[in-house]
Parts: sequence; C-alpha cells; structure tokens
Amino acid sequence: MKKRSILWIALPLLTLILVVFMSLSITLGAANLSWQTVWQVILSRLPIINQWIEPNWSDSTETIVLDIRMPRVILAAIVGAALALAGAIYQGVLRNPLADPFILGVSSGASFGAALVFALGLQIVWLGQFTLPVVAFLFGFGTLMVVYFLARIGQKVKMETIILAGVVVQAFIGACLSLVMTLANEQLQTIVFWMMGSLTLTDWSYTQVVLPIIAVAGVVALFYTRELNMLGLGEEVAHHSGLSVERTRFYLLILASIMTGAAVSVSGAIGFVGLVVPHIIRLIVGADYRLILPLSIVGGAIFLVGADTLARVLMAPRELPLGVITAFLGAPFFAYLLRKAKREFF
Repeated sequence: MKKRSILWIALPLLTLILVVFMSLSITLGAANLSWQTVWQVILSRLPIINQWIEPNWSDSTETIVLDIRMPRVILAAIVGAALALAGAIYQGVLRNPLADPFILGVSSGASFGAALVFALGLQIVWLGQFTLPVVAFLFGFGTLMVVYFLARIGQKVKMETIILAGVVVQAFIGACLSLVMTLANEQLQTIVFWMMGSLTLTDWSYTQVVLPIIAVAGVVALFYTRELNMLGLGEEVAHHSGLSVERTRFYLLILASIMTGAAVSVSGAIGFVGLVVPHIIRLIVGADYRLILPLSIVGGAIFLVGADTLARVLMAPRELPLGVITAFLGAPFFAYLLRKAKREFF
C-alpha cells in the first residue's frame, strides 16, 4: 500500500478515536454526565446549530463541561501531541529510537524555572497568572541553548557530544532544583506535584498561551519530513544529497525544544509520551517520517487524554499525578524496547 494511502486511512481513524476519547473524558468524573448531555452543551455554543438545541441542563452542568473539563481535555490533547511530535523529531535527529523530548534537559530547565516561581512566590506584574508558564518555557529553552553551546566543537555538533552535554546540564539543574526544593518549605508539596505532571490548575487561558506556540512550531516541523528521512540514512549520505546537516539539525532541535518547553510549562514533567508514541507509530507504519510525524501528533493526543482520564477517575475524588499514569503505561513498553535492542545487539 502506498504511503499516501496509509496516511489517508490511519489519520482519520486516529482522529475519530481521539474524538471518542475526548468525549469520554469529559463525561467521566466526580459528577457523571451522559454523552448526550455533553454534546448538547458543546453544540449549544455553536452558531446556527444552537437554534435546534433546547437547553435542558443546569448551569452547574454547563460550567463543568465548558469551564472545567473541556479546557483540561483539550490542553491534554495539545500537550500530548506536542510531546509525541517532539519525541519523533528527537529520535530522528539523534538517530536513536530511545530518545525522548527530555533528553537534552529542556524538561529539567522548565521544572527549575517553575520551582523558582513557586518557591519565591514570583509573579511578574505584566504577565499575571501567566508568569509560571512563561518563566518555565524560557528556562527550558535557555537550557537547550546551554546544551548546544557546550556540545559545539568548532562548527560542528556531534550527536554523542550533545547527548553527553544534555546529561551534564541535567545533573547540574537537578542539583539546583533539589536545593530550591530544600528551601521551599510550605511550597514543597506544590513543586513536587507539579513536577510529577498535572493539568489540575488549567483553564482556557493556558490553552490560549501554548496553542499558538505549539501549532506554529508543529506546522513548521511537518515541512522537515524529507530532511528527517535523509538524516536517517546517515550524515554522510545526507550531506552528499545536498542537505545542510548542521543547520537542519539545529532547526529541528529548536522546533522540538520549543514544543517541549511550551508543553512542560503548563503540565509539568510528563514522561514517556515522546518515547512510546512515536515508537509505536514506527512499528506500525515503518520509518518514513512523512507518516510518523502527523500520526504521532494524533497518537500523542490520544495517549495523554486517556492517561489524564485515568488519573482523574482511578482514585476519585482523589487525583493521581499525570506523570505517574504515563510512567505506569510507558515503563513496560520502554523495558520491551531495551530487551529488543539487547537481543539485536548481541
């Protein structure tokens, strides 16, 4: 079957699954709502269609659907899509199927920025409630710049060097983060819960902040599928094919890190999404990034919406950290990948 045919079949199917997951997630919670009620409330806000819908629900039901659950579910889909797409790009650029969006320390940098905001009670006047995501994003992106600077030797950056630089910077930031947590006192619990991943404190305003950033970076990244396929053949082959390897690699790392930083800034450090989803897509459709990138976007959204739903309902009314759920789902698959890689190596 042609690649284009696979894409036109798989993409609508995954999109349909995503809509079902999002609808199910909105209905589930402390106050159980029917699918019919949920869709009536949503459609009642659409022009033309709302003329055919008779409101027969309470104001509290509308508030739960439109102001509490729906923004959270949509943000979960956005964050999941961003992390999965970033993971696919990192795996392609680094030529390592075990790479994930946090390998270069972007997540650690964002977590450190967020911890400072919590510990110091920092709030920039002209940013208001957006101080946390903006500071976390800037720290995450700044971490990438430090890693890239340390890994640069002359005019080149080798993959082994950039991974080692990421490990070193992550270790240093981890120490700084531990120091902040030690001095945080009453804010310690908030910092720890945020670092484990959570969408508890989100509303429509957070979606409005991160969606344009992730959408623009994601759309630009989709134009680099050919370059990612060429990088997969090796640097020498890509260079002899006319590709500017260093420049392309830098642009792709920037795009992936922008998406990672924006996602982490509103959700905390959520692991395994960028590792598991692209690899599952690769196992199903092959190594062509013309398929991997768009399918990873929808697959990541499905994965995180499902994980967030489990985090809310497994121990309701108590909520589990989202990162705990993704770790429970992703760690066994990661172990499988390591086992498979070990068999192939030996």
